[in-house]
Amino acid sequence: MTAASSKGAPSVKKPVKASGYDADAIQTLEGLDAVRKRPGMYIGGTGGPGLMHLVWELVDNAVDEAAAGYARNIEVTLHRDHSVEVADNGRGIPIDRHSKQKVSALEVVLTELHAGGKFGGGAYGASGGLHGVGASVVNALSTKLVAQVDRGGHTHELAFSERVAGHFTGTSFKPSHDLAQVKRISKTKTGTRIRFWPDREIFDEGALIEAEEIRQRIIQSCFLVPGMKVRLIDKRPGGAEPFEFVSRGGLADLVDHLSVGDNACEIITLSGISEFTERVPVGGKMSDVSRECIVEVALRWVKGYDPRIESFVNTIPTSQGGTHTAGFDRALTRAVNDVLLKDTRKLARLAKENKHRATKEDVQEGLVAALKVVFPEPQFRGQTKQELGTPAVEKIVYEVVKSGLTDWFGGGGPKSHITAVRDKLTNAVIDRVTSKQLLETRRKAANMGSTGMPDKLADCRTHGLDAELIIVEGDSAAGPAKAGRNSANTAILPLRGKVVNAGKATLKQVFDNAEAQALFTAIGAGSGKDFDIESARYGRIVILCDADVDGSHIRCLLLTLIHEYMRPLLTEGRVFAAQPPLYSLRVGDTVHRAFTDEERDNITASLAKGGRKVENLKWNRFKGLGEMNVDELAECALDPETRILKRLTMEEGHEATAAAKLFDVLMGSDVSKRRDYLIANSALLDPAALDV
Repeated sequence: MTAASSKGAPSVKKPVKASGYDADAIQTLEGLDAVRKRPGMYIGGTGGPGLMHLVWELVDNAVDEAAAGYARNIEVTLHRDHSVEVADNGRGIPIDRHSKQKVSALEVVLTELHAGGKFGGGAYGASGGLHGVGASVVNALSTKLVAQVDRGGHTHELAFSERVAGHFTGTSFKPSHDLAQVKRISKTKTGTRIRFWPDREIFDEGALIEAEEIRQRIIQSCFLVPGMKVRLIDKRPGGAEPFEFVSRGGLADLVDHLSVGDNACEIITLSGISEFTERVPVGGKMSDVSRECIVEVALRWVKGYDPRIESFVNTIPTSQGGTHTAGFDRALTRAVNDVLLKDTRKLARLAKENKHRATKEDVQEGLVAALKVVFPEPQFRGQTKQELGTPAVEKIVYEVVKSGLTDWFGGGGPKSHITAVRDKLTNAVIDRVTSKQLLETRRKAANMGSTGMPDKLADCRTHGLDAELIIVEGDSAAGPAKAGRNSANTAILPLRGKVVNAGKATLKQVFDNAEAQALFTAIGAGSGKDFDIESARYGRIVILCDADVDGSHIRCLLLTLIHEYMRPLLTEGRVFAAQPPLYSLRVGDTVHRAFTDEERDNITASLAKGGRKVENLKWNRFKGLGEMNVDELAECALDPETRILKRLTMEEGHEATAAAKLFDVLMGSDVSKRRDYLIANSALLDPAALDV
C-alpha cells in the first residue's frame, strides 16, 4: 500500500472559522452611526467635557458667522428640560434643495458628517470649523433636535427624532424631508436657531452642562470678535441671572481681563500678515494653494510669577497649542535674549559661566498673553481642535512676534516699562540658576551622608497624612512644646528670627533666608513650581505664635511664604493656626481660658453670679507661649482633643500677603515710607496736629 488505510488513521478536520471572521464580519458604519459607535473620536469622550463639546460646536458655528461679518448677536439658552439652544442673527443655514443629496441643504448639514460651508473657502474665508462634522455630531448624539432658519420672509423648521428628519406636532412625530414654514417674518430678518436634547444614554451619569463654563467661553469669544454681543440665559431651576457680554478692544481687552495683581508693563500689541503655500487636493489632484495668514498678539508682564497664555486659531481656542504657539515661544525667547537682556550688567557674572541666557520658563514668568492666527482651512490634530498642526504658521508667527518685540524692547515702548520687564526677567534668570545651585548643593550633602534636616527640628517618628509639623515662635516656646507633644506623629520646628517676606523678596532672597530654608527642608516637598504635595512629610502644618502684634506678623510672613512657594498646602486645606488663649483663671479645680477681653469679661460676670467677688478672680495674662507650662501648652495647642485650630485658606493667604506688606511699612526700617503712609491715612486727624 502506498498510503495508510483509512482504518485507524488519524482523521483530517476541516478548518473552523476563527471567531466568524469572514467577509460578513467587515462592517461599514453609515451616516451618523460612526459617531454613536465611537463618540470619543469626535467629542473627546462621554464625560462632562464631551457633553460641553456639543455646545461648543454650535456656539463656534455662530461665532464664525459673526467673525465673517454676518452676525452681531448670539444667544445661548439652557432650558428647564435640559435642552440647549443656540441662536444667531447671521445669514441662516441655506434651505434650498441640495443638487446631489436631493434634500434641503439644512438637512445635509445636520445629517452628513463632512458637509458644511467651510471647505474650499467658499462661504467662509476663515472659520473655526474645518471637518464639517459639528452640527451633524450634535444631531448624532441627541435624542431630539429642532432647527429653525429665518430666510426669505419665513421661519423654516426641520426637526429630528433619533436622527430621523421630520416634524413634531405636539407629542407625535411625522417623518419628512420637507421644511415647514412656521411663520412669516420680515424679509430682511435672517438667522439660525438650533435646540438639541442630548442622549443621556450616551453620556456618563455625572456629565453636566455647566453655565459658568459657557459664560467663560462667551467672554473669551467676545474678545476674539470685537463688537459681537453674546447673551446667556439659564432657565433651569436655580439658574443664574441672564448674562450679556460684548468687547470692543479685542485681544488687548482679553489680556487686561486675565491680568491678576500689579502690572509690570503696558499691554503690547503686535500684528502682521503673511502668505504661505500649502499643497492640498483640488479637483482630485494635489495642487499648490496660496493662503493668507493674519497674526494678532497682545501681551504684558505682571509682577506675579504664573504665566497665562491663551491661543486661538480663527475663533477656536487651542488649549494644547500647536505650531502657532511654538513660533510665539521661540520668538519671545529669542527677542528677550538678543535685545532686552543683551549686555545686562546684573548677568555679567553668569555670562562668564555661559548661564546668562533666559529659558522659555524665565521669559514667561508672569507673562499674560493672547495669540490669534486667522487663515483658511487650518489643519488640526484631532476633531476637538485643541492643537494646530499647519507647519507654515510657525515661521509666520515667529517673524511677526520677533520683529514686534525687537522694536518694543529697543525703545518703542516706554523706557520705565522696558526697564521693569528687564529687571523682572533678569531676576528670573538669576533665581533659576541660584535655586539650581542650591539644589545641587543639597543633593551633594545628602550623598555625603547628611540627613539634610534642620538642626533645630525635633522630628517625629512616623510621617505621612497623620503626622503634623508645629511651627513655634522662638526657643522659649519650643521647650514646653517638645515636652508636651506626641513624639510619634508631632514634629516641632522653632523659628529663631523673622521669616523673609516672600510677597516681595526674590527667589534668591527667599532661599538665602535660614528660616524659610529650614521650613522647606523640614516639609520635604520642594518649593515653587517644583513643590510636590505628595512628597510632603507631614499631613498638617500648624502655626503656633504668640497672641500679640509680633506673633501676628510672624504668622503673616509664614502664611505668605506658604502662599507663594507651597500653595497646594493651602488649596488642600492642610495649613492651620493654633488659637492659644490670652487669659487663664483657676477656680478650684476648674481652669477657665479666654481668647479675647470680651470673653474674659463674660466669664468673670458669669462667675460673679455665683457669689464670688470679682476682685478675687485673678486672671493670668499670657504674654507669650513661653510663659505656659507643659500641660497648659499641650492642652491649648498640642492635644487634638482639647486644642482649637483655625484652618487657613487661599483667601487668608492673599490677605496675609497684603498684611505682610503693611507690616513692612509700619514696622520696617524705611522711615520715609512709614511717614507717607501715616500722612495718607490720617484724614480723620487735624493736619496741624501732625508732627511732620
